[in-house]
Amino acid sequence: MKKLLVATKNPGKFGEIKNFLADLPIEVASLSDLKIQEDVEETGKSYAENAKKKALFFAKKSELPTLADDSGIEIEALGRKPGKNTRRWLGYEMTDEEIISHLYKISKELGRNRRAHFISTVCLALPNGQFFLETGDTQGIIAEKPSTKRTKGYPFRSFFYLEPIKKFFFEDNLTDEEQKLYNHRYKAISKLKPIIKKVLSI
Repeated sequence: MKKLLVATKNPGKFGEIKNFLADLPIEVASLSDLKIQEDVEETGKSYAENAKKKALFFAKKSELPTLADDSGIEIEALGRKPGKNTRRWLGYEMTDEEIISHLYKISKELGRNRRAHFISTVCLALPNGQFFLETGDTQGIIAEKPSTKRTKGYPFRSFFYLEPIKKFFFEDNLTDEEQKLYNHRYKAISKLKPIIKKVLSI
């Protein structure tokens, strides 16, 4: 069976991506599966630059086709911040609870424009240096009060509300059809699937 590396150390993100690839006849491996401990500093100026940098590094390191993503949330009233720097919104590496606490304060000051976007750019890289990029975008609003539910590694989902279906953005809240419509990472990976099939000859 062909193997694909998913280059993330976030268990929640790895599980989500693995689930989105479940319809493909491939083995999905994590960095920990391959005992890879290196990190890649995300110094790019865009989601695409960061995703590409990670995917190319780990594809070369592992000698496997590699999928990496860079994602963030953009709040319209804040000039589309925090953007790709979601974890370092205040200039340092924030915990989930620090992000939720800060966003709770911000949510009270947003006024009428509460629109926000989850953005994900996913890169598929090959050991020979070839790469492919796709982006997914999901629009929602920042709720005035967060959900009491928490998903480790995804603090912004406690505030991101999908008005058309009246649900907070949690993976287990959404049906398979709703995932296809509203999950930014699913949208990006879906665009890449034909390329994954082609390069892996599956």
